[in-house]
Amino acid sequence: MAVKDWDPARYGAFRDLRLRPALDLLAQVGEVPNGDVIDLGCGDGAVGPALAARFKPDHHLIGVDASPAMLEKAGERLTQRGNRLYDGLTQADIRLWSAHTPPALIFSNAALNWLPDHAALMPRLAAMLAPGGVLAVQMPRQGDAPSHRLLREVAEALFPGRVPATPSPVLPAGDYARMLLPLGEVTAWTTDYVQMLDPVPQGHAVRAFTESTAMRPFVQALSPDEAQTYVTAYDAALADAYPSLPDGRVLFPFTRVFFILERSRCHP
Repeated sequence: MAVKDWDPARYGAFRDLRLRPALDLLAQVGEVPNGDVIDLGCGDGAVGPALAARFKPDHHLIGVDASPAMLEKAGERLTQRGNRLYDGLTQADIRLWSAHTPPALIFSNAALNWLPDHAALMPRLAAMLAPGGVLAVQMPRQGDAPSHRLLREVAEALFPGRVPATPSPVLPAGDYARMLLPLGEVTAWTTDYVQMLDPVPQGHAVRAFTESTAMRPFVQALSPDEAQTYVTAYDAALADAYPSLPDGRVLFPFTRVFFILERSRCHP
């Protein structure tokens, strides 16, 4: 079954929780040189207003994403003065994308975790930067948590061998520091966000969070009837792993990895 495009409405249902790590990352980005600011994996443009407020009009803001539906939403975003938020939008596979001119900043929030071989990917992105340019990245590292582990375990129990379990490529923060230190100054860290999820009309709140991201490839590998069976079983497993609080909400810890590289002004 072919992978479908992203659903901006479902992804945006937890906008505040998904945006906070991006703002935490942006707060640690210092001055950048001349050049474009690239919102890499921009999605529907949720981080665009914060990037624009920080860097425009001195820098052009360019969004890059593989999803036509997400780019359409990003293209509808306007500045407070009614101008288009992004100066340019590019539909591209990040694995193949290259900047036309050396960027001042490549900012990527929760996008590069979908791509393999970070040992090759991150240095390739860093090599595009202008001297003194910055690569700032945030990625979920949730693969061993119940929310994501149960996706694999339930699929294998119900449909053995039907849904390939692709391990997360996201490494510990220290690995990115060691990987990129030859290219400049690196800051890397990990944050555990203890998220409070409100009750949802149907199913478990954690499933409502994962269904627009990590759960997508599992459901898309199944027929509609199989997918419903899978979702019901996943909901039941989540209820044991993440029991509801007395007020109906759910505590949902979520781990994210961050790093910032400031590229050396004397390129190695």
